[in-house]
Amino acid sequence: MSIIQSLEKRRSYYNIKKELPVDAAQVIEQIEKLTELVPDAFNMKSSRVVVALEEKQDLLWDSIYDVFGGKVSREKIDSFKAGAGTILYFYDQDVVKDVQEKFPLYAANFPGWALQSSGMLQLSIWSQLRELGIGASLQHYNPVIDQKVRELFDLPESYLLIAQMPFGGIVEEPAAKEKEDISKRVKIERA
Repeated sequence: MSIIQSLEKRRSYYNIKKELPVDAAQVIEQIEKLTELVPDAFNMKSSRVVVALEEKQDLLWDSIYDVFGGKVSREKIDSFKAGAGTILYFYDQDVVKDVQEKFPLYAANFPGWALQSSGMLQLSIWSQLRELGIGASLQHYNPVIDQKVRELFDLPESYLLIAQMPFGGIVEEPAAKEKEDISKRVKIERA
């Protein structure tokens, strides 16, 4: 499959279930491989990933609901909880600080570069999940949930939560996307 075909298949899936079309071990193997392969500025290896499965998946989403004190609908939270797992994306601020000290001329850029690397990792994993027949979406309940997530997974304070990606078996395909006028976002210049 080409990268364009892969990206065309990647969509936000909100109607997911616990049953996966492949073994969870295969999903974990792909996540580990992609985490190794996705580039990071100055090879700093700032990205961190936590995969919540089984009881931890349910506990994560129940905890997110609790942290918001009912300000997020239970139905919405339960739609994410219905999945097989959730991938939590972080970058390690200690790694970034270390590289900032080694390369002070670029110090201000490293947090942004760590975010860029995480974004590439998120898209790579999201696309790979879809190639495995798995649906996912990208959520952003951080920073409200940051401390609770650190407690649930016994993570260091240096882990900055960036996004959450609930995933699972596909119950229903999302509606087709409208074709956009891409010239509004891509400008071509020639001599």
